[in-house]
Amino acid sequence: MPSPAVGARVVVPLGSRTVTGVVVGLPAAADLSGPDLKLVRQVLDHDAFIPVDVLELAQWTAEYYGAGPGETIAAVLPPKARGTRADAHKTVRMAAATAAGIEALAGGAALTPRQREAMALLAGAPAGLPTPVLAARGIGADLVGRLARKHLVSLRRERVDRDPFLTAPSGRPPDDPNRPLTDEQARALDRLSRLAAAGEFRVALLQGVTGSGKTEVYVRLANAVRDAGRRVLMLVPEIALTPAIWWIFRHVFGERVAIQHSGLSDGERHDQWQQIRRGEIDVVVGTRSAVFAPLPDVGLIVVDEEHDASYKQEESPRYNGRDVAIVRGQRAGALVVLGSATPSLESSYNARAGRYERVVLERRVLERPLAAVSVVDMREEYADVGPDVVLSRALIGAVAARLERGEQSLVLLNRRGFATSVFCRQCSGTLECPNCSVSLVVHGEGAARRGRCHYCNYSVRVPAACPSCAGPYLEQAGFGTERVEAEVKRACPGARVARLDRDAVRHKGALGRLLTRFRDGDIDVLVGTQMIAKGHDFPRVTFVGVVSADVGLGMADFRASERTFQLLTQVAGRAGRGERPGEAVIQTIFPTHYSIQLACRQDYESFYERELTFRRAMRYPPLVSLVNVVVRSRTFAGAMGDAADIAQSLRQGSRDAFQILGPAPAPLGRLRGEYRAQLLVKGTNRKRMREAVQSAIAGRSDLARRTIVDIDPLNVL
Repeated sequence: MPSPAVGARVVVPLGSRTVTGVVVGLPAAADLSGPDLKLVRQVLDHDAFIPVDVLELAQWTAEYYGAGPGETIAAVLPPKARGTRADAHKTVRMAAATAAGIEALAGGAALTPRQREAMALLAGAPAGLPTPVLAARGIGADLVGRLARKHLVSLRRERVDRDPFLTAPSGRPPDDPNRPLTDEQARALDRLSRLAAAGEFRVALLQGVTGSGKTEVYVRLANAVRDAGRRVLMLVPEIALTPAIWWIFRHVFGERVAIQHSGLSDGERHDQWQQIRRGEIDVVVGTRSAVFAPLPDVGLIVVDEEHDASYKQEESPRYNGRDVAIVRGQRAGALVVLGSATPSLESSYNARAGRYERVVLERRVLERPLAAVSVVDMREEYADVGPDVVLSRALIGAVAARLERGEQSLVLLNRRGFATSVFCRQCSGTLECPNCSVSLVVHGEGAARRGRCHYCNYSVRVPAACPSCAGPYLEQAGFGTERVEAEVKRACPGARVARLDRDAVRHKGALGRLLTRFRDGDIDVLVGTQMIAKGHDFPRVTFVGVVSADVGLGMADFRASERTFQLLTQVAGRAGRGERPGEAVIQTIFPTHYSIQLACRQDYESFYERELTFRRAMRYPPLVSLVNVVVRSRTFAGAMGDAADIAQSLRQGSRDAFQILGPAPAPLGRLRGEYRAQLLVKGTNRKRMREAVQSAIAGRSDLARRTIVDIDPLNVL
């Protein structure tokens, strides 16, 4: 058996199983001996299946984020690539007229009317026709088989790539690629084009206010890079943003655009991945996992909405797609453009320190004004209307005014469900998840009400009486997007209202259909979570309402203020992107909080300075690096004891090189039936911190399996 190439798939024995693996290196001949070595049973690929540069990037990701190389490489593979079949493509049966068949048709041979019709169709298609197409014309498999047995028709199997682009988003087409740019856009494009043309690794932060035309800059920059013979990787944080972006790129670049995200079927993802690998694609659009797309000769990587937490994977390998994109750009000698209206503090800090180029767009396209933002103090609303009010009078009035003018509205609440908890007035007990230390969130109304855990998905029908004391006085507290949707319908009976959150778009294609309906004007008011807050361009939207703007401020997370500022700034930027000016109403019980006040003014610079002062005083990123360590156990004492052992080991080996906080019960103290204890490691040397944590748990394999090590965490809950 010839030696397989690095990156090729091989079938190997593993214990009592046979599995598919990927070759990551070839040993010297002297190393090919020993009782523990086993022979490769089958080599599936003549050449590298995973390109060597992508394989090396996956290995770097595994090392940096403390993950196993096997699970990281597995995350890089496309669906249908881990079996023993070397090819998992879809095929279709093709029928074509033979020379004898064409001669028989022209010579008036004895054929039935249906046979003559079939031969006429096939004679007009020299490459042949798929048998399903013939079947749709009433020419079934039996008839085709009889013609084949007479040697009038030949049959063959042909590979067919599953196409996720069969339907394009409706609504307005992408902007004219020849439309004159604004002066700011032209200067930004010129500066970025010169960086890209140098053919060297650089990182640029493109900071542009909402509606300033960053996407137009991306497209034209991508065109320049492609004209120079290199390829482009375009990352977006969420699947919800991919339809509009790929439609714009397809409009400009045609069929040499591929898409990669988990919302595609396995077959579609597999076929798109293979097209990319074969070099048939110039531009890849996708979510965080697309950073590992097998795209050769990458010259430009764009990370749109670079601040978004969705780029960070919350299960192992816990990589940040933005940061891995920068490493890929470094290895490829490519330009990496990080784009956002509200950049992360880390990216802004790097830009101001000179590590990144900083390019700024301060004005909207066509000099359109930013939305006029007003704040409603809900404490006053509660005093005037009552404690159960959900939508303020100002918000309802603004939605009603848009309905009269035929305009659209967005209403944001970054919390799903109908109510956040159920409690008993008699014993004060709550309906809680038996597996996690959280209250169950109520979904649905009336008899259909169910309590659901948003962490483990445990679900139960809401009982008529308290499970603890049998009291009949169960009440609902708090509210989510389902309640807001119901309140909008009640306040505006004639409005066409829809909801966009993870519960509403569980089925394949639901997200795209909903966004298309809204873009086409079939929906007047769209209620949703943060999925509606960023990246979308809806020209008919002139009003944005934010319910409970402070919902994230109470979280035990040092990034709470930053996330609140980003979310409010981004969602307010959805209004007034067309010809009519926009307005936003923000409801809060903390109207004087600096993140809310500065978001209303869209004043990023002041927020950055204020937040950086806080981070510097508390020694948080970007001033230091952070490692979050969470230990899980079946008992609280077990989790705390094991976390204490890790902390002690770290303190003994730190020599003041880094700081250890904890251990303490994690903010989410119980999850999926396991108790959780947490400690944080702060310092400036990531490598030393990571190695110290790994060393502290290396001696206990059982502890290693129960310990989560999150490098550069974005969520410390």
